[in-house]
Amino acid sequence: MTQIELKRAYIDPAPSDGFRILVDRLWPRGMTKEKLEIDFWAKALAPSSELRKAWHHDPARFSEFSTLYSDELNQNPAVDEFLELLAQHPRVTFVYGAKNETANHAMVLREYLLAQLGS
Repeated sequence: MTQIELKRAYIDPAPSDGFRILVDRLWPRGMTKEKLEIDFWAKALAPSSELRKAWHHDPARFSEFSTLYSDELNQNPAVDEFLELLAQHPRVTFVYGAKNETANHAMVLREYLLAQLGS
């Protein structure tokens, strides 16, 4: 069973992170490949630019965003291939750039994928 952790891109990588996956469509500002130490960039699973801009990281609209993002994921052909990748790694860390650690797309993605994996 895959364990999925979340970590801001601006927090130093740790060996306990396991397989590190950037889950943003855009590269985090000011970060180099060396500093980020990601193993995979899941651009295709990030929220669409339209949804990201419409939400604008407004915590009051997080519930609405979560529903719309889940709908996008339901239509996203990259999800099945990504689930296969996750199955190969017992510990995965989703790396994201958002400032809000309690309302962000990485949380929605984790819950969505764990439901798909049957966890």
